[in-house]
Amino acid sequence: MAAVEASQDLRTPVVLALQTLAVAACYYASGQLGLLRELVVEGSVVTPIWPPTGVSVAFLLILGLRCWPGIALGAFGVILSLTSPTPSALGVLAGNTAAPIVGYLLLRRAGFRTDLARLRDGLALVFLGAFTAMLVSSTVGAGLLLVTGKVEWTSFWAVWLAWWVGDAMGVLIVTPVLLLLSRVRRPLRLSRWKEATGLALIACCLVPLAAHSSISVLFLVYPLLIWAALRFQLAGSMLGALFASVLATVAATDRVGPFERLTRVEVMIKLQAFNGAMALTALILSAVITEQINTRRSVQQACQELVEVLEHLTAGESADGRAPVEEGGYGRRQDE
Repeated sequence: MAAVEASQDLRTPVVLALQTLAVAACYYASGQLGLLRELVVEGSVVTPIWPPTGVSVAFLLILGLRCWPGIALGAFGVILSLTSPTPSALGVLAGNTAAPIVGYLLLRRAGFRTDLARLRDGLALVFLGAFTAMLVSSTVGAGLLLVTGKVEWTSFWAVWLAWWVGDAMGVLIVTPVLLLLSRVRRPLRLSRWKEATGLALIACCLVPLAAHSSISVLFLVYPLLIWAALRFQLAGSMLGALFASVLATVAATDRVGPFERLTRVEVMIKLQAFNGAMALTALILSAVITEQINTRRSVQQACQELVEVLEHLTAGESADGRAPVEEGGYGRRQDE
């Protein structure tokens, strides 16, 4: 017994260390992906979508607070790939680590469920996990740029807004996908795979056309998102939103299609308005549909149980399976 307890005591730090390294590796990899596409706002380089914030919030919701050292380690690795570890860079590291933790604490206090099966869960992720929590990283990051003289006061709010929106988009687009992948257990039925394949083929044809066409037809993405949400709920809508967001970001950073003749600020505003509206539509709509489906199933189950109880009563049995007293039995006992 002592040997088993000792092996378990040794296994716990090893598992924790492996989880920390895995979180750090995922953070660093997602950060390098985010740095592939950049926008220049008031002389500062920002990313339209910063995936590490979504990765961090997802890991915190899945593993708990014990994975925060992995987030800090991954953020440190991303900073080292860009610059030397100066005091301002370490301040950005602290802000990028604190923001997801704040988001996790707010979501936990709100009773957030990782299946995103309720409307309140979708709203909590949007307004607490993304919009509110990411104020920490954007304020710390843009504030340090202002203090160190890398950004003028006249440009502060534009840089702050771009930083905040990029971090928030990472949570809105990446976190639901990772939460979905963590709950995958079995494949869909064959009939649903056929429909999913058809939807994917249409999306692969329509979304690149909408993102690269000189005519502003990005709105063509929304019917696909609605179809995906109605038929596949969170899995379909968020994967579709992720695909459309990536292609729109590529088009915006390449300044092609609907972003061709816009200024840098206009490109950022148009891209982030599209990404934000699309992510909100996909997340909230799928949450509403899933909640309605679960409610209908609960009502059907309650009706089925009520029918079974009525059948037992009609057959002369009580709800607990005991036979009732014979009619007139009590009177015969009194006569006896």
